Amino acid sequence: MLKQRIMTSVVLAPLALLLVFYTPLQLFSLIAGAIVLLGAWEWASLMGLKKGAHRAVYVVITAALIGVLHFHWPIESLWQSGKLVADANYLFTLAAAWWIVATLLVFRYPKMARAWSQGLVMPAVAGFLTLVPLWLALNVLRSAEYGTSEQFGSVLIMVVLGIVWSADIGAYFAGKNLGKRKLMPNVSPNKTIEGLIGGLVTAVVFVLIFCFCSDVEYKQWLLYGALTIVIALFSAIGDLLESMFKREAGLKDSGSCLPGHGGILDRIDSLTAAAPMFALFYAWTVTL
Repeated sequence: MLKQRIMTSVVLAPLALLLVFYTPLQLFSLIAGAIVLLGAWEWASLMGLKKGAHRAVYVVITAALIGVLHFHWPIESLWQSGKLVADANYLFTLAAAWWIVATLLVFRYPKMARAWSQGLVMPAVAGFLTLVPLWLALNVLRSAEYGTSEQFGSVLIMVVLGIVWSADIGAYFAGKNLGKRKLMPNVSPNKTIEGLIGGLVTAVVFVLIFCFCSDVEYKQWLLYGALTIVIALFSAIGDLLESMFKREAGLKDSGSCLPGHGGILDRIDSLTAAAPMFALFYAWTVTL
């Protein structure tokens, strides 16, 4: 399993860098949409949809929602005169509200989650609120300052990815070496409070190193560090939410398309929460 994970990562890492830094805006938007739709296919399985035709319907509905956003806010015009289109910003506020609700669902598992999972409507809406804002967030970040610098948005995406990855790595090593108290044993038995704290510390260290290397003013370090803690906490909620739905569905992984890693959702679960929150903070900071 470890060998498979390493080999898959060796292939995925350069592809991710190529996607983030070297694809034109329109192509980036399409590929990001394809990744999200693969996640929707797997989410349909978590909802209990076993037949391919039923899962395809869910994917088509998700694609339609993305299509509406794409035609309403083309990626090249998401930022107008240096300011994000206001109603797109409000969508991120809606996404933030959803993740607050998701936090409640996770912490009240299994009581609230089992009531929530009765039927298809609520899990389907949860999937839309989890996946569609991710697509919009990636587009917003990638197109930021595009008229001035084609790579600025790419750096923003790498920062949010760095927060997620550093939090995951820090949580793994802190949990393995120091973990004693279970974080949420009903949702994810292997996660510990010490691991969560280690992940938060590692994410903040990553951002502060980035600030230092980018010559960010020292007076802004405290703000960026605090926002990083919030983003890293929600990235953990994204991970736990998917774990909760997998547990309800009786699945170990969301899929099997990535050898050693599981499915697409298993790789982007933390990002589904972190990216919209990062985009929300960035957009409000720039547009105020």
